[in-house]
Amino acid sequence: MRRTVFDEDHEAFRATLRDVIAAEVAPVYTQWEAAGQVPRAFYRRLGELGVFGIQVPEEYGGAGETSFKFNAVIAEETARAGVSFGAAGVHTGLCLPYLLTYATEEQKRRWLPPFVSGEMMTAIAMTEPGTGSDLAGIRTTAVLSDDGTHYVLNGAKTFITGGAQADRVLVVARTAPATDGDRRGGLTLLAVDARSEGYAVGRKLDKLGLKASDTAELSFTDVRVPVGDRLGEEGEAFTYLTHNLPQERLAIAVGAYAQAAAAVRFALEYVKDRTVFGRAVAEFQNTKFVLAECRADTDALQAVVDRALEAHDAGELSGADAASAKLFCTERAAVVIDKCLQLHGGYGYMTEYPIARLYADTRVTRIYGGTSEVMKSIVAKSLGL
Repeated sequence: MRRTVFDEDHEAFRATLRDVIAAEVAPVYTQWEAAGQVPRAFYRRLGELGVFGIQVPEEYGGAGETSFKFNAVIAEETARAGVSFGAAGVHTGLCLPYLLTYATEEQKRRWLPPFVSGEMMTAIAMTEPGTGSDLAGIRTTAVLSDDGTHYVLNGAKTFITGGAQADRVLVVARTAPATDGDRRGGLTLLAVDARSEGYAVGRKLDKLGLKASDTAELSFTDVRVPVGDRLGEEGEAFTYLTHNLPQERLAIAVGAYAQAAAAVRFALEYVKDRTVFGRAVAEFQNTKFVLAECRADTDALQAVVDRALEAHDAGELSGADAASAKLFCTERAAVVIDKCLQLHGGYGYMTEYPIARLYADTRVTRIYGGTSEVMKSIVAKSLGL
C-alpha cells in the first residue's frame, strides 16, 4: 500500500541520512558499541547536518519545522541499518520540547544555538534508585538560598541516557515537600550545568542493549544552580513532564515499528542466502508463513504509527492515544523481532548479526517512557475503567 505520511522533504532528508549512515556510522558502529557511547565529534556532525535543529526556530539557528515526522525518518533509517545515534534521540526528542515550551527568551538565546550545533548535549534526569515510574516519589532536593539567587541541589539519579556526556542536564528535584493531598506537587525542573562543583557522573551502566547509548548514574552534592537556570515555574515540573509524555511515547512507538520493519528486512535477506539440506531457507513453507505473519504485523504497526504521527502534528494526540500506540507497537514489535531471529537459527544469537542487536535493543521499549503495565492502566482509565 502506498504510504502517504511523508512528503518530498521527508524523503530527501531520508536519502541524506541513509548516505551518512552508510558512510560514517555503519563501518564504525561496533567500535561505538565497545566504547559504550557515540563520539562527541559525531554529535557535532549531526549538528552540521541540521539534525538537532529541525524543530528549533530559525532565530536560534534551527529550521523551524513543527512536524515530528522528521524524527520518525531518523528512527526508521537508523533501525534499517541496525545502528543508532546514541543519546541523540534524548537530546532532540525528550529535552528539546521542554526548552522550547518552558525556557525564557534569555535561556533560549543562551542554550539553543549550542544545542543545535551539538556543542551542548543535553539529558534529562528523572528516575532515581527506588522510584522507577513513580515520579512523585522523587527525593532529590533543591533548596533555595536565603538570598534567593540559587538552589542547592542534593541527591542522585539513575538510568540517565546521555548522562555520561551531557553538558547540561534537566534535573527534576523537589523544592517543596510532598503532601498527602498532592504527592506530585513541589517538583521543579533545573537545567544543571555538568561542570558545576559537586556534580558527578557515577557508573556508566552496562545494559542488555542500546550499547552505543551511554547511560549513567548521576549524583549532586551541594550543587549551586542559579535561579536563572530554573526551567519554568517552581513546583510545576510534574505538569510539564506529563505534557511531553505523548510525544515521548509516540517516539518509542515509532522506534518499535522501525525495528520490527528492519527485522523483517534482515530476515528476508538471510533466508534467501542461507541454505539447509540443499535448499534456501526461504523455500520452506514455515519460513514463508512466518514472514507473511511478520509482514501483516508490520503493516498494522505502520498504520498505527502513521495515524499517530498525523494526530500529533495536528495537535490531537491524547495521552491515552499515545499510550495505546506505545503499548501495541512495542509488544507486537517484540513478537516480530523474535520470529525473525528464530529464522536466523544459531546465527541470530550472534551479536555480529544486526537481528541480535535489534532483539536486545527493543526489549527496553516496553519499560522506558512508562512500562506496558502503566500504558494499560492509562488506556483502561480512558475507557472509564
